[in-house]
Amino acid sequence: MTNPNQNRAISRRTLLRGAGAVMSLPWLESIVAGAPATAGDKLTEPPLRAAFLFMPNGVRPDYWTPPGDGEDFAITPHLKPVEHLKNDFLLVENLWHQNTVGRNGHWPKVPAWLSGGFVERTTGGDLDAGGTSIDQVLARHIGHETPLPSLELGLDPPRTGIDTAGGGFPRALGSFLSWADPHSPVPKEIVPQLAFDRLFRNRKARVVSSVDPKHPSLVDSLQRDDTSVLDLVREQAQDLRRKGSRDDQARLDEYFESVRAVERRLEVAMKPQRRWINEGKFPLDRPTAGVPEQHIEHKRLMLDIMLLAFWTDSTRVATFMFGDAQSSQDYSFLPGVKANWHGISHHRDIEAQRVQYEKIINWNMEQLAYLLDKMKSLKEGNSTLLDNSMVLFGCSLKCGNRHDPENLPILLAGRGKGALRPGRRVRAAAKTPMCNLLLTLANKMGWQENSFGDSTGTISNLG
Repeated sequence: MTNPNQNRAISRRTLLRGAGAVMSLPWLESIVAGAPATAGDKLTEPPLRAAFLFMPNGVRPDYWTPPGDGEDFAITPHLKPVEHLKNDFLLVENLWHQNTVGRNGHWPKVPAWLSGGFVERTTGGDLDAGGTSIDQVLARHIGHETPLPSLELGLDPPRTGIDTAGGGFPRALGSFLSWADPHSPVPKEIVPQLAFDRLFRNRKARVVSSVDPKHPSLVDSLQRDDTSVLDLVREQAQDLRRKGSRDDQARLDEYFESVRAVERRLEVAMKPQRRWINEGKFPLDRPTAGVPEQHIEHKRLMLDIMLLAFWTDSTRVATFMFGDAQSSQDYSFLPGVKANWHGISHHRDIEAQRVQYEKIINWNMEQLAYLLDKMKSLKEGNSTLLDNSMVLFGCSLKCGNRHDPENLPILLAGRGKGALRPGRRVRAAAKTPMCNLLLTLANKMGWQENSFGDSTGTISNLG
């Protein structure tokens, strides 16, 4: 049954506004049915999104690379958390960045992961990452179509100084994944509340949390009016809901509840917790203001915020760092693990240490599964958010113990609106530039150039 109000035009650019709040909308069929006259406002189908998720410290190669070919490939231990999503991702193999060969194990590999550039050794004040990252290329190409050209998220504050033990590279190189140009890293947001505000309250705010974690604006932000963004736009939201079809009303209810759920989790995560008084030398310093104490809550909040950014079409390009180049996140919260991520990655093939390393990787794969499951659950017409996305997940080195630069672990999830045919293992020729894959994805996003970085062509058998 058609809603009698459905023929009332709802523009794609309709924003719910309140005092200090602005909300974009998820894809709604009523926006198509009542599209405004301006062609630029029409969105006749869900948009295509691209996410780039970086995991540091490599993998155990034999626990990642499966036996079998094409659609008939086995599920290895590292892939076990995403086994139920086997038909929703591709394994793309034999990719590398030649410009990272023979260099430091970690720091210069991170900016090269999305650019392919040759990273220079500098004194730290004159960073040179060798190229512009593909997400920023896309942000310049399609960013004008959304409130945010791109969204950069992470967990770790930036490092300073020179890593004299690792080749003399500035640690800042491994702190940023996105680069506007070879000399300009794009700051990532690491505080969930500020990332959330960036979507719904203050999109133009300068990101400071990953540049100066002690910046006074962080404290100010966390003490700001904590009124729910939904309360600020309540009247407009109710009016919009009346105009929508029944399917749109259900979709809006789901969307508003998702926003409210994230707000509730932010509120709980930021509350001071009662703690035991620790004796001895066990370190348990209070985390940086505004960051949840629980690592899993921090990571999942940021993943959810990225998902909301895509679902509302606030942006179509996002990056997320699971950790910086040498993430030393303590994983002792996992059973059987008593180490930090980077330290245990140098396991030297000692079985007890290798087992801990494997558990850390598998846990991070569970977080990837968490994101993909949520994307798959969000309906967009006859498709899902995951169907309408390309999610590139991987590392800038293969083996955490040896820092191999070849055959990088790469998983590509989603269907790219029909441009990708998942459920397969795709083997490129040995030592194929990863920039070939980046160029291929950029082409599918509408950037029709013939080269990027050190690319030699595109990868034709992804679809």
